[in-house]
Amino acid sequence: MTKSYHVVGIGNALVDVLAHADEAFLDSHGIQKGIMQLIDMERAVHLYGQIGPAQEISGGSAANTIAGIAHLGGRTAYVGKVRDDQLGAIFAHDLRAQGADYTTPMAPKDTGAETGRCIVLVTPDGERSMNTYLGVTEHLAPSDIDEAQVAGAEWIYLEGYRFDGPESHEAFARAIGAAKAAGGRVSLTLSDPFCVERHRDAFRRMIRADVDLLFANRAEILSMYETDDFHEALSRAAAEIDIVACTDSENGAHVLAEGQHWHVPAVPTQVVDATGAGDLFAGAFLWGLTHGHALETCGRMGCIAASEIISHIGARAEADLAALFQGHGLT
Repeated sequence: MTKSYHVVGIGNALVDVLAHADEAFLDSHGIQKGIMQLIDMERAVHLYGQIGPAQEISGGSAANTIAGIAHLGGRTAYVGKVRDDQLGAIFAHDLRAQGADYTTPMAPKDTGAETGRCIVLVTPDGERSMNTYLGVTEHLAPSDIDEAQVAGAEWIYLEGYRFDGPESHEAFARAIGAAKAAGGRVSLTLSDPFCVERHRDAFRRMIRADVDLLFANRAEILSMYETDDFHEALSRAAAEIDIVACTDSENGAHVLAEGQHWHVPAVPTQVVDATGAGDLFAGAFLWGLTHGHALETCGRMGCIAASEIISHIGARAEADLAALFQGHGLT
C-alpha cells in the first residue's frame, strides 16, 4: 500500500537570520566558530542589534531537509512549533510554499516565548556559527505529534537538535512508536557535536533500539563513539545501524550498509555559506532512497545537493536539484 508521505520530519521550527561577520566579531562577542550555541531571548536581541545587514530565511535543520525533499517532488510533512507571530507566519508560509504539509498547531499570540530564530554568522571562509534562541519550538509536546500523520510515512526524520526541550524525548518516542507500528522506518541526524555531548546516552539508546538510518558528519560521529579514529567510528556505527550516511566536508561522504562501504566524492564548488549542507545532503539522500535508487547513488545525490546549498546564502535550494542530478548522469 502506498504511504501518504515519503518522509515526515520532526525538528526545531526556526527562522534563520543570516549575516556576514569576521573572526574579530566572533571573538569580541564570545562566539565559538562553526558550532551551534543555545542563547536566550536577551542574547538574541543583543546580537541582532550588533550584526550588520541580515536576511531572514525560514530554516530549522529538519525543516530544510523536508523542504529539499518537497522541492524534488517528494510527499512530505513537517512537525515543529512556532508562535502565532510574524516569524511564525513566515516559517509556515515558506515551508508550505515548498509543497510540504505543515499542520502543527501554532502557539497562541499571548504565549510568553516567541517563534525561535537562529542568528547565523557567516565568516569569509563560508563557515557558519549559529546562535539559536529556541523560543516556543523548545516546547514541542507529545500532543503535537499527529500519530496518524506519522503512521502515514515511509520514513520519519528526527533532528538531533530537537533533543533540547523538556518533553522532546517523549515526543520522539510517540513518533517512533506510531511509525514503527505502521511499518515505517526511522532516520536520525546527530545535528552537532555539542548536541551529541549533551545527549550521547539518549542518542545511543535510540540508535540501538529504533534507528534504521543515521546521518552524521565526521565531528559528530567521532563524538558519538568517543574516538579519534574516523574509520573506527564508522565501523562501530555500521555494526549498530542498517544504513550509515556520514559526510566529511570537502572529502565527500561515506555510506555503509550490509557490510559494504561506499565513498562518494564531493562536488567542487565555491563555498559561500555552509548553512544547510548536511540538511540538504539528508534530503536528497532520503528522496533517492524513497524513489528506489541504490545507496551509493543516494550518497551522490546528497553530495550534489550539498554542493548547491553551500554555493549561496541560505539553506533552501535555488537551483533545480532534479536537473542537477540528471546533469551528473543520475536519473
